[in-house]
Amino acid sequence: MGYEFFQVGRDGAVGVAVMNRPPVNALSAALMGELAAVLDELEADEQVRAVLLTAGEDIRTRSAKFFCAGADIKEFGETFFTAGARETVKRGSDIVTRLQRFPKPVVVAINGNALGGGCELVMACHIRVLAAEAVLGQPEIRLGIIPGYGGTQRLPRLMGRGLALEYLLTGDNISPELALRTGLVNHVVPLEECVPTALGIARKLSEQAPLAVRYTIEAVNAGLDRGIDEGLEVELGCMAKVLATEDAIEGGLAFVQKRPPQFKGK
Repeated sequence: MGYEFFQVGRDGAVGVAVMNRPPVNALSAALMGELAAVLDELEADEQVRAVLLTAGEDIRTRSAKFFCAGADIKEFGETFFTAGARETVKRGSDIVTRLQRFPKPVVVAINGNALGGGCELVMACHIRVLAAEAVLGQPEIRLGIIPGYGGTQRLPRLMGRGLALEYLLTGDNISPELALRTGLVNHVVPLEECVPTALGIARKLSEQAPLAVRYTIEAVNAGLDRGIDEGLEVELGCMAKVLATEDAIEGGLAFVQKRPPQFKGK
C-alpha cells in the first residue's frame, strides 16, 4: 500500500521502512498512524524476517539532519492540553511500545539527531546503530512537559537511573560516545556506514530461525518489562497532569514563537 510519510520495501528477507516527513520528521498524528499501518504490513508479510527502520528520502539517503525531532509541537493547540491529552499521548505510546514487542527484530539506523519522541522511538527498537555525527536526547523538560512515549521508563532501563535522570531533567543532548558506553545504542559508526551497517545486521538476523527469534524477543521482553506497563501508566498520568498546566502551554507557545519560555510553576 502507499504511504505519505514512509517508503516501504524489501531487501531480501529484510523489510525496509524509510520515514520521510521533511524537514525534521516530526511525529504528527498522521505519521504515527502510518507507522502503525507499516508495522501491520511488515508483520503480515511472511517473507519479512527482520526490519530496518531509518529516515530520509530512501534507503540510499546518507543523512537526514534529523532522524526525528520528536512530536509535532504545532499540533499542540490549547485544546490539546485541556481535553483528551491522555488519550492522544496513549495512542502514540502504544504504537512505540509495539516496536519493542514486535515479533520480528527491528534494527534502526539513526542517521540524524533523534530527540524527544524520536529518541523514544529508537529506544523501542531492538538494535540501534547511531551515526557518529548524530545525537540523542529527551528535551521535553525545556518545554515544561515530560516524555510521553516511554522515555521515563526506557531511558533508565538502558543507561541507568542516575544518568537517565540527569538527561531527562536537564534536557541535554546525549553524545554518541556516552550512548555507546552506557548501552543506549549498540553501535556508533561514521555517517556513511550507518544504514549499511544496520542493514547488514538486519540481513544476519533474517537468516535465523523465525520462531526462535520471535520467542527470544518475547522472553527478553517478559523478563525486562516486568513492571513497565505500570510504569507507562504512571508516565501517562503524569503527562496528562503536566499538559494541563500553564507552563506546558507556555512551553509550546514559546517553541513555536522561537523565544525563551517564561515558566511560572502553574
